[in-house]
Amino acid sequence: MALKPVIGKLVSKRVVLASASPRRREILTNAGLRFEVVPSWFKETLEKSTFDAPYAYAIETAKQKALEVANRMHIKHLRTPDIVIGADTIVTVGKQILEKPVDKQDAYRMLSSLSGKEHSVFTGVAIVHCSSKDGHLETDITDFYEETKVKFAELSEELLWEYIHSGEPMDKAGGYGIQALGGMLVEYVHGDFLNVVGFPLNHFCRKLAELYYPPPRHTIHHVKHDSIPSVETFENLSDGESGSSNPIQHKSADRLEKNGTPLPGAIYTPVNSCSIKPACTAATENQSGVMDNPAKFPSKIVQLMDGFKASKKVGEQKCGRGGSGIRMESGTCMQEERADYTIVKVLHLFPIDVTNTALFVASKIKVFDLLKDKCVLKAADVANKMDASVCGTERLLDACASLGLLEKTHQGYSNTNLANTFLVSDGDSSLHGYLIHCNDRLWHIFTHLEAAVKEGTIQTHRAFGKETADLFQDSYYHSGEAKQRFMTAMHSIARLTAKDVAAAFDLSQFRSACDLGGCTGALAHELVQKYPNLNITVFDLPDIMANVSRFQPSGPHVTAVTFRAGDFFKDALPEVDLYILSLILHDLNDEKIHILLSKISAICKPGSALLVAEIVLDEEKTHPPRAVLQSLSMTEGKQRSGSEYKQLLEKYGFTNVQIKITGNILDAILGFKKTSAC
Repeated sequence: MALKPVIGKLVSKRVVLASASPRRREILTNAGLRFEVVPSWFKETLEKSTFDAPYAYAIETAKQKALEVANRMHIKHLRTPDIVIGADTIVTVGKQILEKPVDKQDAYRMLSSLSGKEHSVFTGVAIVHCSSKDGHLETDITDFYEETKVKFAELSEELLWEYIHSGEPMDKAGGYGIQALGGMLVEYVHGDFLNVVGFPLNHFCRKLAELYYPPPRHTIHHVKHDSIPSVETFENLSDGESGSSNPIQHKSADRLEKNGTPLPGAIYTPVNSCSIKPACTAATENQSGVMDNPAKFPSKIVQLMDGFKASKKVGEQKCGRGGSGIRMESGTCMQEERADYTIVKVLHLFPIDVTNTALFVASKIKVFDLLKDKCVLKAADVANKMDASVCGTERLLDACASLGLLEKTHQGYSNTNLANTFLVSDGDSSLHGYLIHCNDRLWHIFTHLEAAVKEGTIQTHRAFGKETADLFQDSYYHSGEAKQRFMTAMHSIARLTAKDVAAAFDLSQFRSACDLGGCTGALAHELVQKYPNLNITVFDLPDIMANVSRFQPSGPHVTAVTFRAGDFFKDALPEVDLYILSLILHDLNDEKIHILLSKISAICKPGSALLVAEIVLDEEKTHPPRAVLQSLSMTEGKQRSGSEYKQLLEKYGFTNVQIKITGNILDAILGFKKTSAC
C-alpha cells in the first residue's frame, strides 16, 4: 500500500501529534507525514479496572490525549487543528497492565514479571478530525488498536540490573525499549515490531487509506507468504480516484480488516510493511509560521559525541591532538572505569572512545560535507580531496559506515539521512559546530579527569595552559575565531533543542520576553515562530552581540527578536513578562546564582514568569547519563534534579513550578512570580 496519495490529501491540513514520544515522532516522520508536535496534558489516571479489556484502556487513553490537545488548541491557541493523532502503548502480562516505571525498583518489578514469559503489547490510536462551527469545536473520532506478542528470555539478576542502570527502562511502557538495548532481552516477536516501539505504522497506514480511499472490493488482493499473515493491499491510489477527501463521508465503507487484532503466527522484523520510503526530515514552514515536521532527535549522534566523557580517555598518547592516528583496535572495554551508556560486555560493541574518535575526526576534516547532496565517492576520491592517505581514509570511512553515519556500496560511500541532517556543516539542524567544540576543547579537558577528580576543579590549565574557572571564558575574550567557534557550538545545541523547549509549556499569555545569555537567538527565533505575538530581547555580552549577525535567519518573524548587549550580573535588565535562562544555571556557583535570580525576582511583576532550560536529573541523580557525565568537567556549577530546581525557584519567589521532560537534550522548568511578594 502506498501512503503518498494520502499525504497529498493531508499536505494542506494542520496535522498534530499529541505525544512527546521521540519514538512516535521518528516513526511518523520516516513515513513522510508532515505534522506538529503538541504534547498532551491529559493525566493518565483512568481507572483500569473499569475497562473490560486492556486494549480498551489504551484506546480511551489515546482518545483523551488527542481530545485534550484538540480542545486546548481550539480554545487557548485559537487555532483549530484539522487532525490530531493520539496514541498510548501499554504492556500486559496476565491481567496486569504495565505502563512506565516510576523508579528503578518499579522497573525491576516489571522486568522480573516478564522474564521467561510471553506478554502482549497494545497500542491504542485515536485519529480525531476537527472542525469549528459557530465557534464550537466539532470532532469525529476514528480509533483502533494493535496487539503484538513478545517473549522474553530468562533474565539473570545481573543482566536485569545492568539494563536498569543503563537508564533506558525509565520512560518505556513495561520498562523496556525493544528498538535499543532492550532488544537483547527479547526471544521472539509475533506481530508488528513498530507497535512495540510505540506506534503501529502498518495499521495506521491502512486506516488512513481506508478513511480517504475506500477501495472497490475487486481491487483488494490477499497476499500470503510463509510465516507472514495475509496482508490486504490495493493498487493505483491516485488523487483522481476519489471525488472527496473528507473521511467522514466514508464511514460506511467496507473495512480492510475484520477486527483490530493481528493474525497469529507472524514474526515481524523491523521493516516497514507499508513500503513507505523514508522522507527527508528537514523542517518546513506552514502558513502560520510554525515549523512542521522537525528533524528527529539524533540520539545516536548525541551518544557518540558524548562517549569520551563516559569512557577511559583516549588522550593525545593514543590519537595525537588532531586525532589523526585512529587506532581501531578492540582492546578492553574498561567498563569498571566508566559509567557506560551501553552494556558493553553483552553487546560487544566498539569501546565508545574509539567510535567517538571516528566521529570527531570525520567532522573535523568535513568528510560529511564532501558526501552531501547524494554524492557517492570512492575512498580514493575522498582521500584525494582531503589530501590524505587512501589507506587511512578508507579505514575512517569504514568506521563511519559501521556506526550508521555513512552508507557503503560497490559504488562507494555516501551520507546516511542522519549524516545529511546533522553532520553536514551548513545544514539547518547541523551539530557540526558542537562536535568541533567537543573535539577542540572539551575532549582535552576530560583527558585530565583523574586530576580533576582529585583536585575538584576544571583542568583548563593542564589542557590549554590557562588558569580560569570558567569553561568558556577564553572563548569570549580570546580571538575572533575562538568566539565564532564557541557561538557556532552553542547555536548547534540551541537549534537542536529549541523546538522542544518552546513546546514544553503554553506561553501564549506572555507578550514580551528576555533570553538572558541567549547567544545567537536560536531559541528566541523558535519562540516567536510558535508565538507570533511575543517579542523577545536577547541579552548577552558585547563580544557576543558583535558577532550574531551571521547566525540570523530571514523571514517576517525576525523583527520580533532584538539584541541588546550587557552583562546580566552588572547591568539593568529589560522589564518583560517572561525571563529565560537556557543552559545558564548549571554553570554558575551558588553566589552567582543568588545574584542573578535575586535580580530577576526583584524586577518581576505579578504574573511574570521564569523559563529555565536545563538537563533535569532524576531524584537519584544517576539519570540521564549525559548530565551526570557532563558534571565531571568540574565547572563551578552543578547539575540538579527536578525537586532541586523547584526548590531553587521557590527560594526566589517563584511558585507553581512545573517541569517538563522533553526527551531532547534540554528539559524545561517554568515558575511564576507569586503575587504577594510583588
